[in-house]
Amino acid sequence: MTAALTHVFRHPVKSLGREALDRVTLAPGARLPGDRLWAVAHERAKFDGGGWAKCANFLRCTHEAGLMAITARFDAAAGVVELAHPVAGRHALAPEAPGAFEALRDWLAPVWSADLPAPTGIHSHADGLTDNPNPWLSVHNLATHRAVEAQAGRDLSIHRWRGNLWIDGLEPWQEFGWIGQEIRIGAVRLKVTDRIGRCKATGANPETGARDIDMLAVLRSWGHQDFGVFAEVVAGGEIAPGDPVEVPA
Repeated sequence: MTAALTHVFRHPVKSLGREALDRVTLAPGARLPGDRLWAVAHERAKFDGGGWAKCANFLRCTHEAGLMAITARFDAAAGVVELAHPVAGRHALAPEAPGAFEALRDWLAPVWSADLPAPTGIHSHADGLTDNPNPWLSVHNLATHRAVEAQAGRDLSIHRWRGNLWIDGLEPWQEFGWIGQEIRIGAVRLKVTDRIGRCKATGANPETGARDIDMLAVLRSWGHQDFGVFAEVVAGGEIAPGDPVEVPA
């Protein structure tokens, strides 16, 4: 089987929804466009409001599993993110508009527990607020996901990993051998930089928002808590599901 790109996802608001893309243009040294442009800070946040900040400053699925069930659709031209959740319903978020935070806070009330630090505002960063300060994106292997499913003894949604790019046609865990090397997706070249360490957010079901598996314990079956790899765009261009993928031998 020839390796190919199967899925492209972005998450316009950190931890608040995922969106599938039918194509995207990547630029050298930049994150995936439209990914984690905004994040919602909470009352225990410790940052000055400018630039990149650590994930601990924001609402996260690690603390509230219900956030995992949010889906998103980002209209970049209109500056509006359409959010949907099985309990909270739908919400049109214009993050830069007056009153946007207050409306979002009210919409999140049925999802974000009152026992957790209260949301305080929407924070933005043009380069994205991924968990890593470097301008990288995440690459995942569907064969590795299937290996995790087999170990867990159940079907698992790929959305638990909140990844950007998914590749099929590889061996399980093959991606861990790419560190320091380049892969090619269509005409785009990416240098693989590091493995991605995981947190308990992966234990939440993306359909229901309920925590239903100890995913970290499943990963520890292989002696680590990693899934997927980070990569830096070296040569940019447009990619789309179905594009061929070349990986190190």
